[in-house]
Amino acid sequence: MTVEAASVKVVRPGVVARRPDRKRSERSRLASVGLHGALVVASLVAVFPVFWVLVTSFKPDAKAVETTPKLVNDSSLDNYARILAGEKGDFLAWFGNSVLIALMTTVLAVFLSATTGYAASRFRFPGKRSLMLSFLVVQMFPFAVLIVPLYNILLLLGLQGTSMGLVLVYCTTAVPFCTYMLKGYFDTIPNDIDEAGRVDGLSPFGVFWRLVLPLARPGLAVTAFYAFLTAWGEVAFASAFLSAADESKTLAVGLQVFVQQNRTEWGHLAAASILVAIPAIIVFYLVQRFLVTGLSSGAVKG
Repeated sequence: MTVEAASVKVVRPGVVARRPDRKRSERSRLASVGLHGALVVASLVAVFPVFWVLVTSFKPDAKAVETTPKLVNDSSLDNYARILAGEKGDFLAWFGNSVLIALMTTVLAVFLSATTGYAASRFRFPGKRSLMLSFLVVQMFPFAVLIVPLYNILLLLGLQGTSMGLVLVYCTTAVPFCTYMLKGYFDTIPNDIDEAGRVDGLSPFGVFWRLVLPLARPGLAVTAFYAFLTAWGEVAFASAFLSAADESKTLAVGLQVFVQQNRTEWGHLAAASILVAIPAIIVFYLVQRFLVTGLSSGAVKG
């Protein structure tokens, strides 16, 4: 049966009515309603916990958890004021430590990943496949397994309890993934650009720094965002590798002061969680236009 024959309908002998053709991209009204309904439900499921944390952050601790919860119940900005004033721990010191560690991790991880990914993409050298395979194997180990060996390494280096030691630990997690991502992105950049740079007298590093790196901004944005989040909200490594002094804690570790043995200060904990999320939201807003391009391009080739 041809397409032309499939699109006609016989009404009575001798009279043929043509059925309107429906494009494959068009959906029926019922399917469209069902799809949009599922998307709305999924969005509500994703947004509601964040919304409830925001609502709880304005409530006093006694009203934060109730048998019959209310949207507004003695709401105020007292929780935020007390946290920022340092009544519930040195929040500003925690914030400064987290910003410093996250930025150092981002800069170091992106630099190491970019240079390594470019070398793996453009050059042939002994141990190349073993190097990339080792990056893949490292990602298979859970964090809990790595704490003890990394702790011993930091002790030998004299970096245990320091911010720089924690930055190096975070790089062991961020660099392998970022290297794979950037290698795939560099593979999409034509080699003719490198050859043109060398003809103009640029060194291999000059070609990388002046020509290839500016073209890889979407990939760099993705890896920078991943490296920042790796260091910003991590708890296990920060608890194990930083000193127990209150002024040395990061935000994720400092939030534990609101969870005591006998009770939890839910209002203060929710307010601190909102404050912790704000820098990550800002970073996401700054790099969001590069995320889709960087992720899709980096996934083309391995």
